[in-house]
This record gives sequence, structure tokens and C-alpha cells, in this order.
Amino acid sequence: MNGNTPYAGTPGVTQAGHRANADVPDLSPEQKESLRNSVAAIAARTRDFLPDEYVVGSQVSDDSNGPQAQVAVQPPVGHPVSAGFTPDAEDFDGDDLVSHEESEVARGLAASAALQVKQAMGDDITPTAR
Repeated sequence: MNGNTPYAGTPGVTQAGHRANADVPDLSPEQKESLRNSVAAIAARTRDFLPDEYVVGSQVSDDSNGPQAQVAVQPPVGHPVSAGFTPDAEDFDGDDLVSHEESEVARGLAASAALQVKQAMGDDITPTAR
């Protein structure tokens, strides 16, 4: 049964548990720059939705599964939230490697970060207005 899985390996070519080099997408320098720009735009848009106390960062890296992109938000209190992307080099035209709408992802990250603060603060805060 192990021979039917994509991670069983090909004898003499690919070790079990590893992906074949042909399966890992490789981006051109222009495509990597486009990915960085897309992720930086999402991070900038997320910063627009949040006060300055929230720290927003982005990262693009290569690992064994190919290029990975991530935008993360560290709220002033509570747990950090993040959104990760794995672009598929076959499905893009050269400009848009992140298939999600930038504003939608930014709003979701901002809302999740605000919820983390609310959950961390609990009901101990007296509202200033009704």
C-alpha cells in the first residue's frame, strides 16, 4: 500500500517521505518579486485597518514544498494570527501569485487580531459608553 502514495519515493531517485524535485515549483526572480510585492501589499493593507499597537509583518521563503508566503499580526495582548500562502506556479500569469483578494485577507487578519485582544481582555473592562 505504501507504493501507492506520492511520498513513498521512487527507488534510487527519491527517498520515502520526500518530494521529487519535479513536484516542487520553482519561481523565477520576477515571480518571487511579484510574490513579495503581493504579500507586502496585504501587510500594508492590514496595517491600515489596525492601530499602531499591532505589529504586522510579512515573509517570503523557500522550503522543501516550494515558495511560501506569510503575513502575521501580533496584537498588543493575545495570540498572534497569520495567513499563509503557497503559490502555484502553474496557475499564475506572472503578476498575481496570491489567489486571494488582498483586501479580504487584510480584513480577515485585522478582525482576527482584534478578536484576540477582545478574548484576552475578557469582560474585566468597563465600557466607556453604551
